[in-house]
Amino acid sequence: QVQLVESGGGLVQTGESLRLSCVASGRLYSINAVGWYRQVPGKQRELVAEITSGGGTSYADSVKGRFNISRDNAKSTMYIYLQMNSLKPEDTAVYYCNVLYDGLGWASNWGQGTQVTVSS
Repeated sequence: QVQLVESGGGLVQTGESLRLSCVASGRLYSINAVGWYRQVPGKQRELVAEITSGGGTSYADSVKGRFNISRDNAKSTMYIYLQMNSLKPEDTAVYYCNVLYDGLGWASNWGQGTQVTVSS
């Protein structure tokens, strides 16, 4: 299993920036992509940014042009980042990272997430 620990959330004002970090350890092989999800109460978790093993990125329309996902691989750890600029109140959510395994889908065990709150 992969272990995922997110950090970097906080309370910011509209227009400000935050950088989220995720440390992934454990099962780090056969990974096709990594991504950041977010969830607000009463709604499904949504994928907002993804980066493939080849470095290709994709973003939800709502964050395109404002968010940037990146990753760094160390010996037994993977670091996944989400740079969030020009934040809006609608970006308020709990943010989670996850890994997409080849042929298996997204990992089933999620981290605790990190809360991002954007005030107007």
